[in-house]
Formats: sequence, structure tokens, C-alpha cells
Amino acid sequence: MMKGTHDYHDDPRNHSILIDINGRLFPRNEAKVSVFDSGFVLGDGVWEGLRVHHGKIAFLEQHLDRLYEGAKAIDMDMMVGKKQLSERLYHTLAANDMEDGVHIRLMVTRGLKATPYQDPRVTISPPTIVIIPEYKTALPDTLTRGMKLFTVHVRRGYPDVQDPKLNSHSKLNCITACIQASKAGADEALMLDPHGFVATCNSTHFFIVRKGEVWTSTGDYCLGGITRGNIIRLCQQNKIPVFEKNFSLTDVYGADESFVTGTFAGVAPVGAIDGRQIGSGGRGPIVERLQKLYLEMIDAES
Repeated sequence: MMKGTHDYHDDPRNHSILIDINGRLFPRNEAKVSVFDSGFVLGDGVWEGLRVHHGKIAFLEQHLDRLYEGAKAIDMDMMVGKKQLSERLYHTLAANDMEDGVHIRLMVTRGLKATPYQDPRVTISPPTIVIIPEYKTALPDTLTRGMKLFTVHVRRGYPDVQDPKLNSHSKLNCITACIQASKAGADEALMLDPHGFVATCNSTHFFIVRKGEVWTSTGDYCLGGITRGNIIRLCQQNKIPVFEKNFSLTDVYGADESFVTGTFAGVAPVGAIDGRQIGSGGRGPIVERLQKLYLEMIDAES
């Protein structure tokens, strides 16, 4: 089954991992949350995906800044400081003896509710904080083969409907986009903004390369991606022209190269969009260079 940039081989070590729930460690098959939890009842919460490289969580400060900003936006008191949460993350890694090739899902919900109802005032507990570390790395061919994207009818909406800047548990629009792309035989969905310009993908950020220039969306209708921002900075630092701008599918279909970015796989090439081959259909020279620069950045960070 296709999973796009998140495709991976199952690692048997994950069957016995310890999962942190509110500061306590549980074996995988015993890690549970209540049916009255805000995340289960309504998808009320925020989350982050984190990558562990040489014993260090890459770009952790940036991820925590985004997590706490999201919590503040939905008026959720984390009740745990960034330092304490960072210590909890590393304690979970140490308890699992994990050093490398690890992906962490950090999830925070508003907490337990007295009754299954949306009003935050019926919440009766501190936030539920879950840390799931797994041995999980992107498949090697994800970095070379060229993903297939399909432009879906599901749009990234205006911030007064559901702000795409929020990395919330409520991801149904992205899920329906993913389903439509999957039914069309693609790896991932390409999503447009309300004006018809290219916005982002359902789980990654989207870029094209035209005549040596790297283009990505304005960012108005997508999550403030950590990897996206780092790739933009790498372009600026290495004299690769990069632009955040509006562009249409016509620009996309005529691109020389295309790629997506995300915490899990880093930089992954796109080979076809809506049945049109992009460039050579695989990894192009700009994508290959950015992959190398990004790995160097992670090594320096770690």
C-alpha cells in the first residue's frame, strides 16, 4: 500500500517500545487514553513529529515553539514548560535505549472531559501528553524514485474557517485529500488554496524548480513547516534563488524538478503530477544538492 514519503519497513523492536503518557512509561500494548479524552472525542489538541539523529532530536527548539504557539492559539494551558517537556522526551528515548533512526510523535490534547461535549469548560484534567518513539526511517528509494502526486478538490481553507497554521489533531481535510489521491493511484495529494494557487500537500510541503529557481507557496495556506523553513534558509545561504509566491498548476506541469519536504523523509523528489512527468521523472540536480545540504544541516544540528 502506498504511503508516500511516510512509507517504511516495520521494525520488530517497535513491538516492545515504552510509551510516555503524562510522565509515566507504559509498554506499547498497555499504553491507553480514556474515551473521554479531548483528542479522542473531538480531535482537540496539537502535535509534532520529531526526528532523532545521532542521539539528538533535530530542531527541537523550533518544534516546541510551534507546539506551544499552537496550544496558546487554542487557549490550552500546557501546564508543562518547554524544558520539562524536552527532558521527558529525552527520558523516553533513554528508557528505550534509542539513539538513531527514530521518529517521535508528540501529541498533546486538552485532557479529560466530564462528558463528551466540545466546550473546553467541561475539561476536568490537565492536558494529556503522549510521546510515542518508534524505530522508523524513510525507505531509501523515497529519496530517489520520484513520488506521484494528484491534485485534489479538497482545498486548504481560510484561517477564519480552520487556520492551516495550526498543527491540530483535527486533520480530516488532509485525510479526505489523502483518500482522494490514493484512489487516483497517487502517493500524496497536492492541495490548492481558495484562489486556485498551489498551497501544499496533505502531509508535506511542496516545491518546484524552474530554470534554476526554487518556488514554494506564499505559506499563507499551509502549516509553518520546520523542514520547509530550513530548506528555504539553505537555498538563501547557498545562493540558490528561492521564492515564496503564488503559482498555478500550469507552472507546476512545466517545472524542471519538483520535491516535497517533511520531518520524516527530509527532501523527497516528485516525478509525476496529475499524470504529467516532471523533468526526468526522478531526482534532479537541484533536489540532489538540497538533500545533501539538508543532511549536512542535520549533522551540524546533532
